[in-house]
Amino acid sequence: MKAHIVLSKTRGTYHLRWMENGIVKSMQIGTTRDWRTKEEAERANAARLRLYNQDRNAIPTVRQLIAQWREEKMSKRHSTCYADNSRLETHILPRWGDSLITELKARPVELWLRELKLAPKTLVHLRALIRQLWDYAMWLEAVPEQRNPMELVTIKGATARKKPRSLSEDDFRKFLAYLEEPVRTLALLCVSFGLRISEALALKWSDVDWLGGNLSITKGIVRQHLADVKTRESNRTMSIDGALLVVVKAWRQLTPFRDEGDWIFASPVKHGKQPISYTFVWEQFERASREAGIPHFGTHTMRHTYRSWLDACGTPLSVQQKLMRHADIRTTMNVYGDVITDEMRQALSQVARIALS
Repeated sequence: MKAHIVLSKTRGTYHLRWMENGIVKSMQIGTTRDWRTKEEAERANAARLRLYNQDRNAIPTVRQLIAQWREEKMSKRHSTCYADNSRLETHILPRWGDSLITELKARPVELWLRELKLAPKTLVHLRALIRQLWDYAMWLEAVPEQRNPMELVTIKGATARKKPRSLSEDDFRKFLAYLEEPVRTLALLCVSFGLRISEALALKWSDVDWLGGNLSITKGIVRQHLADVKTRESNRTMSIDGALLVVVKAWRQLTPFRDEGDWIFASPVKHGKQPISYTFVWEQFERASREAGIPHFGTHTMRHTYRSWLDACGTPLSVQQKLMRHADIRTTMNVYGDVITDEMRQALSQVARIALS
């Protein structure tokens, strides 16, 4: 028996009926207030009818869908690809790999996510991955177009965000005093430009314009894989304050890897062929913060500190957002207008002087 819609004239309700494992099943889908005729009900539920009448052998399993999604739609950015593959292999494939994609409904997925002892942020990423798989299945026309079931999945605590931590001038100076090169210079660059750690580690000496006093930020490196910066707006040339330029020159005189094509923070362990690792930087941050008597913080705190110091200097919001190189800079500029270079140079110098004071 094919799935079909029937009208209960006595109750004025429409029902979907279908055969499953030899048993006739039925569920109410609407009333005569929703659709005046059976034909209207059938047109409105055409996608649902196609889904219930579809040959189950034609619906891909999650494992099959993931294999094809990886080829066609998966992000090619290394950091994103690495994280997505880890979540797929660790959580989604072991639980849902042999299930049909149509079995990943809102309720069973939400109940599964509740059972996992993971942070809300990780659960959000898992939900987002399953949502992408559903969208991909609809794009392939493997299932009828419909509302993505993951839109109905809620995650407790998903909207709660930790307050970004930034350092005071005094705490930063204490912290800096316990850092050794090259991490000391790296921390100064990060806090003076709001660099992401991936961007700082990807810097080469050729990115420094010594005569013009500028620094070009064009690449990011994650797990020693070099790629473009996170967004188009992140690719920018920034002005270097004279005092900070002296610090960078001093480090170049100390390092044996000082050619134009060398990494600014080259790893001696790797004979300069790779920059120092994120793990090494994190460990040095942990040690220095502990010895300085400051609660431990991550490398991204340098970026938050940069933003708070810009604000403390009275830097206009439009200038702050351009210097932060946020992806929404175009929206900001449409509202506030463009920012002149002199304002940017002045703000960068003020932050650099705070870091070096």
